[in-house]
Amino acid sequence: MPATSANLGPGFDTLGLALSLYDELVVTRMPGDGVEVTVHGEGAQEVPRDASNLVVRAMAYAFESVGRRMPGVRLDARNVIPHGRGLGSSGAAVVSGLLAAKGLLAGDVEFGAETLLRLATELEGHPDNVAPALFGGLTIAWVDESGPQHKKLLVHRGVSPLIFVPESTMSTSVARSLQPLQVPREDAVFNVSRSALLIAALMQSPELLLAATEDKLHQSYRAQAMPETDRLVRSLRNAGFAAVVSGAGPSVLVLADGPGRRLAAADLAARSTDTPWEALMLAVDFKGGTVRDITEGST
Repeated sequence: MPATSANLGPGFDTLGLALSLYDELVVTRMPGDGVEVTVHGEGAQEVPRDASNLVVRAMAYAFESVGRRMPGVRLDARNVIPHGRGLGSSGAAVVSGLLAAKGLLAGDVEFGAETLLRLATELEGHPDNVAPALFGGLTIAWVDESGPQHKKLLVHRGVSPLIFVPESTMSTSVARSLQPLQVPREDAVFNVSRSALLIAALMQSPELLLAATEDKLHQSYRAQAMPETDRLVRSLRNAGFAAVVSGAGPSVLVLADGPGRRLAAADLAARSTDTPWEALMLAVDFKGGTVRDITEGST
């Protein structure tokens, strides 16, 4: 299950990108209706090991949606995606649970793409992270009268993502509480233009990424809660790099227009801040979440 970065600067609650950093889990059907959870890696000390585990809750939600009782399951999670850093860890958990349920129900009930996106959005609250986690690539997500929708787009091969992950965390709910309910009309128009430009930059013209990632809707309002993130974003952008807050933060995403530029951004960050940032040079994931049968009864 890939990590994701939402917003990408101006595309608040709409744009998302799947990244080549993966959580893996093995789900095995057990007799009865019990739940056993083992967690390795990220969140191993904090993630619940009972029915309140988010992956298990997503599985149960999928079974309930089709009127089926969830069987007993053993979940072995190997987590790599950092928690609370704006890289879609909760969206990945939700999608993992839904895809695990899909695998266990295969041959009995079929879950289509629209159903999976609807269930994931109902659990997560918004589709910007779960859409790229499900489908991979760059996604535009929106909600209309028939429910959540998405469009998957291909990303120019010159786009080279770089993530800076700090030791600190940020609550998505706290980050959202810092934004005003209304924004000036000119700021809304500004973000509409930059969001449109960002699609073109990511698909065809990476040289436009710096201008295309400008934002006036959410990052400045959240800066007070993430001063180190704000300083790094400003430092990188002042040097010409397309740096944005990844999701709700506090990680920083750089959409570099080539591997050489990505290396230069990493070097600049190492020299310009005393904050310990982990630099991850990633690729765009184009597959999204996948299910593979390992043994009979597992997914």
